Amino acid sequence: MIKPKKHIKEEERLKLLKSYSILDTLPEIDYDNITAIAAEICNTPIALVSLVDNDRQWFKSHHGINTSESPKDFSFCSHAINEVDNILIVQDARTDERFFDNPFVTGNPNVIFYAGIVLKGNESDLPLGSLCVIDHKPHLLSQRQIKSLKALANQVMNLLELRKNKILLENAYKKLEENNRELERFAYIAAHDLKSPLANITSLVKLFTENYTSNLNAEGQKIISFIKLSSEKLTQLIEGLLDYSRSEKLIKEDKTEVNLETLKTDLAGLFSFENKCRISLKTNLTRIYLNRTAIEQILINLISNAYKYCDKDVAEVEIEVNENKNQYKISVKDNGPGILKEQQTKIFQIFETLSRKDRFGLNGNGIGLATVKKIVESLGGKINVESEIGKGTQFSFTINKN
Repeated sequence: MIKPKKHIKEEERLKLLKSYSILDTLPEIDYDNITAIAAEICNTPIALVSLVDNDRQWFKSHHGINTSESPKDFSFCSHAINEVDNILIVQDARTDERFFDNPFVTGNPNVIFYAGIVLKGNESDLPLGSLCVIDHKPHLLSQRQIKSLKALANQVMNLLELRKNKILLENAYKKLEENNRELERFAYIAAHDLKSPLANITSLVKLFTENYTSNLNAEGQKIISFIKLSSEKLTQLIEGLLDYSRSEKLIKEDKTEVNLETLKTDLAGLFSFENKCRISLKTNLTRIYLNRTAIEQILINLISNAYKYCDKDVAEVEIEVNENKNQYKISVKDNGPGILKEQQTKIFQIFETLSRKDRFGLNGNGIGLATVKKIVESLGGKINVESEIGKGTQFSFTINKN
């Protein structure tokens, strides 16, 4: 018997094999189907998907035998991975000097005939193992059978590559989620830490304006007004960032019963603004069962936008609530100026703003609708907008019941 030689690039080969995270995994029907087909096509009792590890060969699929691994020194596949033409066929192992006294030939599993097609990494061209068929007696394969066996070996590699790509994608997704959490945490801490000194600046500007404006010339008063406007803008941005960061925590709260008429009354109280915002409710339902804090956050953002950007003396906002078996469908319709078609695809992106100012002369910060979208999608729903210039805007979103 001649022991198999180590592959010329053994360390690289083993590193590649481990990158598939396939060794010692549970059986899978896709691989078992391939070995069953290989045995049928080649008319052999045994077919294996064999992966050659450091000191063993391990079978991802073993059709016709019960063992899942064997020593590398006795392995036919360890010889196959060194073949230049990527195929090893042994018609009668008893007459081959490499195998005649091999324990697998003289004893179980009584390997007399062997044919193995090497499994190679798609990019590196390094061998991982083989798809092989085995018989207990001398055997021959036709060219068509060899061609079919090669095609099946390609399918094994396709499965392995799909597995590897899936693992890479999952790892990348986990890393992205981790980075996003860290970024949101940073934004929350930064915004929170900026809040106190900014409040001091705002208070000092207010105090200065009330007591010393008369002592300033026109240019000085203009500078103070710029400081005041900038402070208000920064306060709005910080509050938006805090809301966006807190939205992740909202969805983790338990669902509760929400009385719709009470919800409407509470919202109307927040947006009375000397009767410049009127809120109505259209629904056949009396109550819904969901995350109350989340639905309040969504509606407050949408109603706030409807009021701030309304070009009428009084903002009319209609909330409509319906349900089906699996979801609640909620819409918020206003009588505002409408949103251009080309801008409707951008408004849910964070920090994306429309150019117009609100009724207080301020530009938006592009966080409110991004927060709404984030909460809705985290609750398993979707949100969309319908709008026509001069005819108002309607935001519709769904929330899963379960």
